[in-house]
Amino acid sequence: MTDRTAAGAATSHDDARALLDSLPHTLPRDEILAINSSSSDIHTSRTYDYNGWTFTLPPGVFRPGDTSRIVHDRLLDGTIAVKGRSYAAMGVGLGVEAVIAGTLGAREIYAADVHPDSVATAAGHYARIVGDRPETLFRPLVSNLFEGFEDSARLDVITFNPPAVSARTSDDPTVVRNVCVGAEIVLRFFDQIVTRDLLAPDGEIYLIVSNTAELKRIVGHGIDAGFRPLVLHRQTWEGDDCQAYLFKLIRHDAV
Repeated sequence: MTDRTAAGAATSHDDARALLDSLPHTLPRDEILAINSSSSDIHTSRTYDYNGWTFTLPPGVFRPGDTSRIVHDRLLDGTIAVKGRSYAAMGVGLGVEAVIAGTLGAREIYAADVHPDSVATAAGHYARIVGDRPETLFRPLVSNLFEGFEDSARLDVITFNPPAVSARTSDDPTVVRNVCVGAEIVLRFFDQIVTRDLLAPDGEIYLIVSNTAELKRIVGHGIDAGFRPLVLHRQTWEGDDCQAYLFKLIRHDAV
């Protein structure tokens, strides 16, 4: 496995378009299926270890993979800064992002997921590992993207590792929910942020997407919605052509 850090801020619309043009095209369907062909244990009880913490996963709750760990590591090392800020962990799953944000002193944490059991699991892990911290308001929330957020929400930081794989990798609806909903979920993500003015003026979106998804379409939609992307990290793996990108996106008027 290789791990590469990429740089390059898109500080203008032309820069953003140049970055978009540099991104790889979506992999062919057979390659996507080969990358995502491992058998799923999602209907079993499992455990997951990270940073000395052990998380228990009931059936139906997704275990973080390599791309999720990219986000976790960047939260933990402060690249994604949450201390004193309002933070939304979208698709929170078992709750690693929420636990990290709580231990680092986020002012407010939305632990949001469309799956009620995932939200309950994240809340349980947060209570056990972080506990009650008066300086942090913890908000576990069952929500389809931002639909369950109150109108007054203004977010300083949003992270999202969407299930945007472009090919249907399973007939199991639980696997589909966690892996291969497709690009539309990310397009709606951008549209809801803009329509509801959810991002604070200096707010930041951290989005991880690979070329198993419609990468160019997703980033292009973000640019058209008024965001400027920066590649914080690019990761590749030996044995296939998958490339995963961690993007930081800010509003163009904040550049």
